[in-house]
Amino acid sequence: MTALDPAENAGRKLRAVVGSQISRDEEMFGAAFDRHVVRRFMGYVRPYRGAIVLAIIAVLTFTASQLAIPLIIRWSIDGALLSEARGTGFLALTVGVFFAVVLTNYAANWLQDWLVGWTGERVIFELRRGMFAHLQNVALTFMDRTEVGRMMSRLQGDVNSLQEFLDNSITAIGDLVLLLGIVVIMLSLNFQLGLLTLAIVPTLFLVRIVWLPRARAAFRHARETNSVVSGALAEGIRAVRTVQAMRREAVNYDLFDIKARDNLRAHLRAAKFGQTMVPIVDTLTGLALAIVIVLGGSLVLNEGLDIGVIVAFIFYVQRFFDPIRSLTMQYSIMQRAMASGQRIFEVLDVPLAISDKPDAVAPATIDGAVEFRDVTFGYEKDRPVLHNVSFAVQPGETVALVGPTGSGKTSVTALLHRFYEVWDGAILIDGVDVRDYAKESLSDHVSMVLQDPFLFTGTIFENIRYNNQGATREDVENAARTVGAHDFIMRLPQGYDTMLVELGRNLSLGQRQLLSFARALVADTRILILDEATANIDSYTERQIQKALARLLEGRTGIVIAHRLATIRGADRIIVLKDGRIVESGPHDALIAQEGLYANLYALNYASFDDMPGALAQQTEDNRSST
Repeated sequence: MTALDPAENAGRKLRAVVGSQISRDEEMFGAAFDRHVVRRFMGYVRPYRGAIVLAIIAVLTFTASQLAIPLIIRWSIDGALLSEARGTGFLALTVGVFFAVVLTNYAANWLQDWLVGWTGERVIFELRRGMFAHLQNVALTFMDRTEVGRMMSRLQGDVNSLQEFLDNSITAIGDLVLLLGIVVIMLSLNFQLGLLTLAIVPTLFLVRIVWLPRARAAFRHARETNSVVSGALAEGIRAVRTVQAMRREAVNYDLFDIKARDNLRAHLRAAKFGQTMVPIVDTLTGLALAIVIVLGGSLVLNEGLDIGVIVAFIFYVQRFFDPIRSLTMQYSIMQRAMASGQRIFEVLDVPLAISDKPDAVAPATIDGAVEFRDVTFGYEKDRPVLHNVSFAVQPGETVALVGPTGSGKTSVTALLHRFYEVWDGAILIDGVDVRDYAKESLSDHVSMVLQDPFLFTGTIFENIRYNNQGATREDVENAARTVGAHDFIMRLPQGYDTMLVELGRNLSLGQRQLLSFARALVADTRILILDEATANIDSYTERQIQKALARLLEGRTGIVIAHRLATIRGADRIIVLKDGRIVESGPHDALIAQEGLYANLYALNYASFDDMPGALAQQTEDNRSST
């Protein structure tokens, strides 16, 4: 056996990974044809049924005018050949009727295009808005396992496919009516010639029977590889700093190139099937015209058929395969839409993270007492992160959670905010299970400041009052002053009206964190959660923050997570977690005296000082002690 080239072997492995990604995508969102897609999509169309009915009337009028034009030509030719019909009066009548039909054709076509476009834009607007609103509330377990790029593919590409389907569905009705009308008229004009002309249609149906299943699979696979490429592209964009720092540009390009080439092959295969029917239809059109000209011509020569009829037949044969060709192309559109629709509605069917109980409580104020009672929780089935965790926090008390990475600290805070549901046990606020609170009410009483602050595109003023739209300019400025952000904000060109770019990247990380503190202060909640909130702030700023937090936490229940243990020495109580269990609890001095896990962690926090120059180490210790 020939050994594989390393690059080729890597490529095969990556293709296997891509294939598994596609399989997971099918498992999550589905890929087979779903007969319920159209029914659900029509639910979005139903409010605009008046416009749809008018569009159908317009397209039927357009189709009727198309069917009438060859008959008018036949009437004019046969009438002109009659000696008694010759004259300017007949010619003027023919021209008048012809132009009236052509004008009707144009008006009906314009009206149905405008109505379908108008309706389609509004339906897709409602669908995209509904998807966005649903995604704001879906279970975080779903978002944890879903790539952003794939979700963007559904919000953009898949929704656009449904819009394309709607735009073409009304036209498809007209094509079907046109096809049926041509068959009826040709058989009515001359049954024998019409039957011979239509004898080639079974051949077309046999071809389609072989073509349809292969085309369906090709279209579905093309959409799936789109999601894979979108996910890789989104990941590459988000990680561009890391990629450049590690000089992985070439490696990432090669990995993306493999996925892009798989996508290219899938689309080329889909395009091949999409275009296969066109030359077949064109060939059958030529064959049908040959039948009409040869057989119809002989009938005309034998005076068995009027010349106007043969001319009408030629027009109808030319038009007969137009709707077939159009329907063939629209089938490709329909297949993309069915696959896209199934994926969209699967997303809309993802259960919401939290559903309010019918009798959910929404108190205007709370005291802020928090209790974890035998809480067990995990992100994956049979893999708990927390094991029977129990502790209580009194109103106004500040409790710090510390422990090694992976001990469950962040999970505790996520459960308190009810981002996830506990497996066993209960979490209570003021003695009421958090599952009995209305979601909106819970958000009014619990706020969080995270290690990586998320700022939205907009002004600094809008970002600070994000969780309290009723806050005034004075409230915002007072909050900024309290956390030490006012001075740097005023140094910006537009002050509080300075526009922030995506994620606030036109500010330093420390400045962004200060804004998140100001946002939490403006929210004015009774329970404040700080998850590594000072990890990215320098020592000088940290001293300002500590003073601000003392005022911020005054009268509030505080739960603080920190790896920099010097920042939480003043907490009323420190809870030490390890492997999802509470192993120690008490104030700083008592835990140090126990010489347990907390004492070891605290010692490790200062171990790095041994390598510092003496003056610098002493200064750093003095700075920490002053907080």
